[in-house]
Amino acid sequence: MDDREIIKLYLARDEQAIAETDAKYGRLCETIAYNILKNREDSEECVSDTYAGLWKAIPPNNPQNLKAFVCRVARNLSLKRMKYKSRDKRSPDILIPLDELEAVLPDEAIVNDIGDDELGRLINRFLRSQSEDVRNVFIRRYFFFDSVNEIAKRFGFGESKVKNILLRSRKKLKDYLIGEGIEI
Repeated sequence: MDDREIIKLYLARDEQAIAETDAKYGRLCETIAYNILKNREDSEECVSDTYAGLWKAIPPNNPQNLKAFVCRVARNLSLKRMKYKSRDKRSPDILIPLDELEAVLPDEAIVNDIGDDELGRLINRFLRSQSEDVRNVFIRRYFFFDSVNEIAKRFGFGESKVKNILLRSRKKLKDYLIGEGIEI
């Protein structure tokens, strides 16, 4: 079933929408959740929560890209669960990608005039200007939280190439944001 038909099921409040979403995007949701949580049971629970979240979010939302919408809901719920479960502990698997981006993104304590939506639009504009390889590696690392090794295997690159792509893309992103008037 295509995404438009699945969205129509959600809008009609037909519970078949959840089954169709699971059939089409269930494995993707599991991968996102597991990459963040590193725990099978928590990941499965997050996937279930994703479907409940989609049920609540569509309507009023009518996403143009269902796959991206599903991924965002799964990712956000997984990050919330990770934060909750590791309030006092640090999860290095998640912190490393976030730490890598920390030097590139504006500090909220300094910059209050740019919202998350605007920052997201700028990052998306930057990524659209990059080659497909750079864009894919960046998204796999910082959205899906894939390890450098997993990215290298996925795209047939050496780990050093992935690390170099990430390093160069972070530098370019920082320069781009500064050029857009964002204080880093």
